[in-house]
Amino acid sequence: MDTKESKTPEEEKEHVMGQRIPEDYDEAEPQRQPEAKKPPTGMHRLLPVAVVLVLIAGLAFHFLGR
Repeated sequence: MDTKESKTPEEEKEHVMGQRIPEDYDEAEPQRQPEAKKPPTGMHRLLPVAVVLVLIAGLAFHFLGR
């Protein structure tokens, strides 16, 4: 039994064209997306710290592990 919703060719074309139209950023609603208004905090600073710690640990193993 086929349970998919069937669409007429006109409905299918309208659906595809609706997906191809880019979002209008002039009429965006940032009040509905509070995470878009505030600057990033916390986790974006973790990656450089982790990279530095891994480099220090690698150098320590290399030089002290002889």
